Amino acid sequence: MENLEILESRIGYTFTDRKLLERAVTHRSFAAQHNERLEFLGDSVLNCVVGNALFLRDKHFTEGELSRVRANLVCEKTLAVVAAKIDVSAFLRMGEGEMKTGGAHRPSIMADAMEAIFGAVFAESGFEAAQKVILGLFDPILSSLTPEQLSKDAKTRLQEYLQGRHLPLPQYVVVNVSGAAHAQQFDCECRIPTLDIVTLGHATSRRAAEQNAAATALEVLKNRE
Repeated sequence: MENLEILESRIGYTFTDRKLLERAVTHRSFAAQHNERLEFLGDSVLNCVVGNALFLRDKHFTEGELSRVRANLVCEKTLAVVAAKIDVSAFLRMGEGEMKTGGAHRPSIMADAMEAIFGAVFAESGFEAAQKVILGLFDPILSSLTPEQLSKDAKTRLQEYLQGRHLPLPQYVVVNVSGAAHAQQFDCECRIPTLDIVTLGHATSRRAAEQNAAATALEVLKNRE
């Protein structure tokens, strides 16, 4: 595991209590004192910070659009991208089994750790410190934000694409559920039989897995065009 001082420099925050950061990067497979409670806290702070940033950034967004854009920005996929940019995987403490199966690079685990880090900053220094860290990491994404890109989620955009071409709507099917009850993983397929398209989405919830499958289907359609 890399020196945590490097991680602190990448997030732009130095912990007074280093144990908080250690816990934030500790997976449940490694120790009883893991990061899930901090993850819960960080998720709440992240939603508030990103929601406020969107509210201030674009006065033309309706409530529904704000909700959809925020959902896209705080989802597992986006968090995993942010986590990858600062190489969170290199700092994770995990059980040997998880390490061997590539758990450190699994998007869901990277996203959870990212939220836990935000939660740890909030727990130590409050909202303003957490907000500074979150906005520092999300600024490239927020700066390039446009209503056309993110105001509608993948399932909605896929539905509108198909409806606009008078094609049947996609079918979403859960093909696999794995993991313990408290940490389930879902595999969902997005099927468009008329176009001979079947894509797979993986996430920690059925809804997120369906969104990921729809996003992949949109990429397939884009490439065909």
